[in-house]
Amino acid sequence: MQKRKLGRSDLEVSTIGLGCMGMTGAYGAVVDRQEMINVIRGAVERGVTFFDTAETYGPFINEEIVGEALAPFRNQVVIATKFGWNIDPETAERRPGLNSRPEHIRRATEGMLKRLKSDTIDLLYQHRVDLEVPIEDVAGAVKNLIEEGKVKHFGLSEPAAQTIRRAHTVQPVTAVQSEYSLWWRRPEEDVLPLLEELGIGFVPFSPLGRGFLTGKIDADKAFTGKDPRRRIPRFAPEAMKSNRTLVDLLERIARKKRATVAQIALAWLLAQKPWIVPIPGTTKLKRVDENIGATSLGLTSEDLCEIEDAMSRITVQGARYPEEHERFSYR
Repeated sequence: MQKRKLGRSDLEVSTIGLGCMGMTGAYGAVVDRQEMINVIRGAVERGVTFFDTAETYGPFINEEIVGEALAPFRNQVVIATKFGWNIDPETAERRPGLNSRPEHIRRATEGMLKRLKSDTIDLLYQHRVDLEVPIEDVAGAVKNLIEEGKVKHFGLSEPAAQTIRRAHTVQPVTAVQSEYSLWWRRPEEDVLPLLEELGIGFVPFSPLGRGFLTGKIDADKAFTGKDPRRRIPRFAPEAMKSNRTLVDLLERIARKKRATVAQIALAWLLAQKPWIVPIPGTTKLKRVDENIGATSLGLTSEDLCEIEDAMSRITVQGARYPEEHERFSYR
């Protein structure tokens, strides 16, 4: 597995990471704890060294699974987790809204360390920007944890460009995590240029468009139970039917490169900047293998131009989140 550094930091990780959110049923499927531990350990055996979780996934259960799975390899891997939602650290009860008060960050971090079976957190993100707490206070709280050795690196998830700059003046930001893929390119407007200026790494989540960019979801797909895609406008039948044009484009290139649609989507991301590290999520080792395959694919300049030219004529339909969720992003 090839490796990349996140920006100008010394944090080196595998070129493809593993997003673990779905391993505790985030997309509605019932998953087996031991099976997920086996998937994580199988990813390590294949060279993946970058694993993403969060206290709100579960809550807490996801971190416990990641901690147990990676305990035998702790010095070989990088674990990223996130604070910021209003969760009672004792009861795991979720309450409305966000909470990035410094005292809450400290309590959350202590719980994370226990669940992850670790003395330190490699990369600690603020999960969403809390407008009730100045970002300077958040960065200062994480800076104190770094000075105490409980955290190594500071990150932000879905922040606005001006928020990144303000935080970076207090505690250098190692990585920013936001959704980024061929069907959501909002970070290109102002976030990616700022990250390049400041030497900050970028970690795209949902790099496969919550499964749509694998080519395995069509307009007839029915999302059931707790699958959040039931409420996402981009996954409404009419939107998916229209958005199939993008998948058709990727399929043409995939046939030419003898690759899968997912591999083309990931290879496109990797070609954008050398400090971009996608974290596709999966609960299956065969998908881990497929995703890793994107690192050796390599798109030519002609391939990239073909994609850009075609994308200029495609308008992706549907919002990426319900309105009440989107309001927490780019603040």
